[in-house]
Amino acid sequence: MPVTEDAFDLATASKLLRDVFAPWVQDLQLRVERIDSPSDSRGAGAVLRMAFSDRLCREGGVICGQALMALADTAMVFAVSAASGCYRPMTTVDQTTHFLKPAANADVLAEARIVRIGKTMAFGQVILSSAADNKPVAMVSSAYALM
Repeated sequence: MPVTEDAFDLATASKLLRDVFAPWVQDLQLRVERIDSPSDSRGAGAVLRMAFSDRLCREGGVICGQALMALADTAMVFAVSAASGCYRPMTTVDQTTHFLKPAANADVLAEARIVRIGKTMAFGQVILSSAADNKPVAMVSSAYALM
């Protein structure tokens, strides 16, 4: 049966998060907040939330960059899946992160968008924002090889 573009929905994404990702990614306490199909006015994408935890922080309650980069990378998997209509194996080829300000003492939202997707490669952008004030804390450009 062909996959329709809305086959990758919020319920499917939440199940994917539980069943496919490594335990250390699950330890980030991520939650899929929204999945946008290619027909959405914003295009294919996803929004994930990373719950604030002292375990993710370095001194002063600032969330470490490694946790933010893992959030962005994971969010792009969901954006690629939304664009494809289903999860497909992929691997990160490149991820460039620009940290804009510290993320501290608040959940972080990752809004991932597809810039271009082809048969073998996908390219996207993620804006990471503090859930406390909705101000961007980082912007990420990513490329993925599609298996």
